[in-house]
Amino acid sequence: MAASSGKSTLYPHVVTRENGTKTVNGENDNEARVDLLSAQEQLVQDVSSTAVLTPLDEDELQPPAPDDRGNWSGRFDFLMSLLGYSVGLGNVWRFPYLAYKNGGGAFLFPFILMFVLLGFPLMFLELSFGQYAALGPAAIFDRICPLLNGIGHAMVAVSCMVAFYYTVIIGWAFLYMFKSFTSELPWQRCDKEWATDRCYSHIDAQECTVTNGSLYYKHRCYNETEVHFYNISELAHNKSNRAPPAEDYFERGILGMSEGIEDIGSLRWQIVLCLLLTWFLTFLALSRGVKSVGKVVYFTALFPYVVLTILFFRGVTLDGAKDGIIYYLTPKFDKLIEAQTWVAAAVQIFFALSPAWGGLITLSSYNKFNNNCFKDSLIVGVGNICTSIYAGFVIFSIVGYLAKELDMPVDKVVAQGPGLAFIVFPDVVTRLPIPPLWSFLFFFMLITLGMGSEFALLETVMTAVQDTYPPLRQKKVFVVLGVSILGFLGGLVVCTEGGMYVLQLMDTYSASWAVFIMAILECFILAWIYGADRFLENIELMIGRRSRPFHLFFTFFWKFLTPATLIFLLLFNWVDYNRMEYDGKIYPMWAELIGWFMACIPMIIIVAMGAWRFYRSRKETSFREKLRRMIHPTPKWGPAGNIPKNDIIPEHPKIVTNPGFSTSSGNETRI
Repeated sequence: MAASSGKSTLYPHVVTRENGTKTVNGENDNEARVDLLSAQEQLVQDVSSTAVLTPLDEDELQPPAPDDRGNWSGRFDFLMSLLGYSVGLGNVWRFPYLAYKNGGGAFLFPFILMFVLLGFPLMFLELSFGQYAALGPAAIFDRICPLLNGIGHAMVAVSCMVAFYYTVIIGWAFLYMFKSFTSELPWQRCDKEWATDRCYSHIDAQECTVTNGSLYYKHRCYNETEVHFYNISELAHNKSNRAPPAEDYFERGILGMSEGIEDIGSLRWQIVLCLLLTWFLTFLALSRGVKSVGKVVYFTALFPYVVLTILFFRGVTLDGAKDGIIYYLTPKFDKLIEAQTWVAAAVQIFFALSPAWGGLITLSSYNKFNNNCFKDSLIVGVGNICTSIYAGFVIFSIVGYLAKELDMPVDKVVAQGPGLAFIVFPDVVTRLPIPPLWSFLFFFMLITLGMGSEFALLETVMTAVQDTYPPLRQKKVFVVLGVSILGFLGGLVVCTEGGMYVLQLMDTYSASWAVFIMAILECFILAWIYGADRFLENIELMIGRRSRPFHLFFTFFWKFLTPATLIFLLLFNWVDYNRMEYDGKIYPMWAELIGWFMACIPMIIIVAMGAWRFYRSRKETSFREKLRRMIHPTPKWGPAGNIPKNDIIPEHPKIVTNPGFSTSSGNETRI
């Protein structure tokens, strides 16, 4: 029998000769074995190439990035990082302020309810989202919804803006901690370099009144004769025009505050050096990746609880602490009928757990695929609420003591934000035994609280850079160095004499209503476009089968309750808009416009990147078909790593007979 003259690369022609030898396409048996293997490989490639009939976008043809992002060394590393990120300065100072302002103990009801409506569902959604795909926000939205791929970059932009001024607050805490290494704290007395006429030092006043008839007034001790001669008795006893030395020291001695944001002034070199130290320590902690962060956060996440406990036991033993705690817990139910109370509770939950900031997605993206992110959400979420309530007891026991010392109502002592952290408590420690020790412990606690949140903010930015440009994963140190340098330069504007006004502007607008819109879009993508049931099935691949009530709960919340609550918050924020003011000074219109521009940056990024991606997509399809394809996941979307075995995935490979390889003995292809 004559052999075929040509070779078939797809279906080889096998011939058995009379002497028992075989030839394939006219070759002998030894040569044929190589051609048979080549033909089989070619068939697999041809079948694979025809399996996908729809042509891919240019971006979809890129080879997958190597799996070298790194992982947490252990589950507790992730838990500590998540705890350090979610439990920050806002829990210790912002929550107690909001509680006493919005109904005291009654505020706990809307606070916990907003945790159920917003905090827990969004936290679980983002943790499972990032863990499933093992990608940061900048890359993950590009795969699940290309048209809205800008959401991830918008989250990174928010984290960048917050990090710019957040590190400056940590720098202030460093500066105060260094100032505490003295036998007498510099803000215990009124220093002529920074004190105003309102400055009133209780230490100088006590030393002055030792002599009968003497009075302390405007930094000077007047004897009995001078008191009568100048007729200052009534003026000296007037407490309405007094300010603690800590207030003047912070505003004039540390910040050198100008008259307004119009006068930005010069740099405060001490703050600049402390800002440099903050970024240097951040660089050291993050330069070796999440494994090094996972070790550092054991200290930064747990140490604040040690200090809070020490302050709690010291605070409740102070004279007047009972009055402060009663004021903190006494419910004012009339506040519950005000919409502002509910908005304040929701904003605090958002501020504490930080959904839609990108940090939750980033931290969970380094988890192992089968990590129980549902349990992590419960632990950290409930722990966050308990920390806020616990911190309220600590703060108001001290505030109650201070109110009695100053003979003032409790609600007149408490200030918001930096005022409470850098004015009220520094004044309190001067009235405690061994003031430098308490001052050191307090500001060291602020540093650890701030650094825990800062690590997650910066890791969000760096993960975005490395997921967007995978080759940079091998140059982690240089990426961290570049981000740290840019962050330091960006924070210099807050280190000026007008920096406090800039900080307040950034704090008000950088993470404002745009975060609500991004959270709404997240729910829309995952619960409506991708499908809540489908997403819950993805979650079950990671954490195992769940009950029907579990499915119904999260489906109802992700699709209806959570977005509806967010829409209400968004509309109320717009309706309730007022011009910004700080320290009695109303911001000029140009500053307001800058603030609104910062608030709009995330929206600009989402719209611009979506329009550009839509423009670059395939031209041959219709507008409707293009839109449909752009809002659905790309072929790249899927779970990260190996999926654990379950009852859906077959345990043994299927065996398929391929007629193209039929011989006398038969060939089988395993799939």
